[in-house]
Amino acid sequence: MSIESPTASGPASASDQQDPSPHEGRLFVLSAPSGAGKSTLCRILRQRRPALRYSISYTTRPIRTGEIDGRDYFFIDANVFEAGIGTGRWLEWARVHGHYYGTASDFIDRTLAAGDDLLLDIDVQGTEQLVQRYPRAVTIFIMPPSMDALRQRLLKRGTDTPDVIAARLRNARVEMAARFRYRHIVVNDRLDQTVEELLTLMDTAGRPTTAQA
Repeated sequence: MSIESPTASGPASASDQQDPSPHEGRLFVLSAPSGAGKSTLCRILRQRRPALRYSISYTTRPIRTGEIDGRDYFFIDANVFEAGIGTGRWLEWARVHGHYYGTASDFIDRTLAAGDDLLLDIDVQGTEQLVQRYPRAVTIFIMPPSMDALRQRLLKRGTDTPDVIAARLRNARVEMAARFRYRHIVVNDRLDQTVEELLTLMDTAGRPTTAQA
């Protein structure tokens, strides 16, 4: 596992270079192709950092075995989601694998204003929308060790048909091609090491400088 700080995303803007207020919460964004372990990592990070707030996304996809509405996602109908698009309810949203996913903007604003750090689990499309509003967000892309490892993880999950797995692998290639738009890239080879690297990153990234704190 390694953490890279990509440079291909270009120079930061003037507003991005300014240190955040010491009273403002930090926004951490995790993205990954399906099967790379993002949901597991988010769950462990929340266990290890109890004060870390977590934004639960909304989705129109069917609930999976073992998931709980309001814990893993808020599961809603497509017509309700589409109504939210029209009213500006979503800070970011995307249609992925035929289903909508989105993040409610009011929760994000309230949490950061209260000085709480916040973790988001969203896809590449959503991250592109989010950083336009929060350019100082600490964006992290989780990479599988290889495409073969990703394929094996999807097969082992046992929740998708072969056609769906093939579609997820095609989408994974597209998503991984966008990884250099993120501030950090973490390869999830060994779960325990990946967790420690993410915790170290979260302890240091985006904090005000000592002189200004």
